[in-house]
Amino acid sequence: MIMMEKIYRQFLKSKEVFIDSRETCKGGLFFALKGENADGNKFAGEAIEKGAAMAIIDDPEYKSPDPRTVLVENSLETLQELAAMYRKEFRIPFIAVTGSNGKTTTKELMGAVLERKYTACTSKGNLNNHIGVPLSILSMKKDTEIAVIEMGANHVGEIKKLCEIARPTHGLITNIGKAHLEGFLDLEGVMRAKSELYHFLMDNKGDIFVNRDDELLMDLSAEAGRYTYGNDDHADVCTRLIDEDPFLTVQWKTPAGEFLIESRLYGRYNYPNIQAAIAVGHYFHVNPHDIAHGIRHYIPENSRSQIIETGNNKVLLDAYNANPTSMEFALDYMDRLRDTPKAYILGDMLELGNTSGMEHRNILKKLNETGATHVMLVGSEFTKAAQKTRFLSFQNSGEARDWLREHPLKGFTILVKGSRKIQLEQVLKEL
Repeated sequence: MIMMEKIYRQFLKSKEVFIDSRETCKGGLFFALKGENADGNKFAGEAIEKGAAMAIIDDPEYKSPDPRTVLVENSLETLQELAAMYRKEFRIPFIAVTGSNGKTTTKELMGAVLERKYTACTSKGNLNNHIGVPLSILSMKKDTEIAVIEMGANHVGEIKKLCEIARPTHGLITNIGKAHLEGFLDLEGVMRAKSELYHFLMDNKGDIFVNRDDELLMDLSAEAGRYTYGNDDHADVCTRLIDEDPFLTVQWKTPAGEFLIESRLYGRYNYPNIQAAIAVGHYFHVNPHDIAHGIRHYIPENSRSQIIETGNNKVLLDAYNANPTSMEFALDYMDRLRDTPKAYILGDMLELGNTSGMEHRNILKKLNETGATHVMLVGSEFTKAAQKTRFLSFQNSGEARDWLREHPLKGFTILVKGSRKIQLEQVLKEL
């Protein structure tokens, strides 16, 4: 405990935390974490040379006489404990966002709305796991008035652990679908894991934002203090989807009148994400005009729900994440498009465990039913599933890129979607 207090005092001086010795590190704390490909303990000396005030290691082999090198039992657990200690400095709303699909977009929309009224801290990018959540908390400035923290998981118990670190006061589950089945085993496992957020909030008298149109989420939150949104007139925040060509336009009814909110998001599957941001903004008394402004000016990036006009084609780029549920949503959106030739470049959906073959075949069956003619499949799972189909398949994105170079597409609306590790962004330059 004495060592932890020493680390905490040093953190309060610098407010800088690093896990990559290639960064500046000057004046901050370097945590030596073990990853799949590297052991951070090996780079503690480099961090000290770059001016780190402290390097926290958990391998005695790398302990040096330099007092700035601090040996602990577990560097990751120390990082998490440090974040939990710092979290206690804040008496502000902490909103946790999790779910199988849409959690990053929802989190960013909420941040865009809340920052119109508050000094808001929104977790950056995909910092949503056992490392990312502590780093997000430790990056918070002292003047933060409200925080939005994304929580991801691929095993039961992980959301519970993240809640113990971040101690959210409010929470939202976007949806529960087929994601990370390799770790969760089945949909029941996904439900148990995601609902850990509800259980924490119910145990600690927190409030939950719930999509009233989602029966499962309504059932799971039946005993909770909740604030609802949806198409239902009985929802606390009631909206209607007015248009989705090319972007979503949402009508929001309030006691003060109706607001028409034009977004820069495509696909009906993004509608609940917009609803959630409206509801959270309204709950925290953000002016309705500011809520509309925040949503209207949010432009997706990082290969999530992006529309890219290349000069030859319109590309719908959603290549940061893919699972059976989100893939079906995207195919449904494409199917509703009219008066445009359509093409599909789809990458493997990873972490599906024993269900992987079946889920990839199901996607191909759905593609067949739509009558899709221009289809390229990328990755070993889709390649196996496509053996008896008319669709083109490639082992990797490099092969697909090379094929497109020789067989260019022009005048198409092209869906590019797959798991991040497939790196489908490699094909963009040929579209």
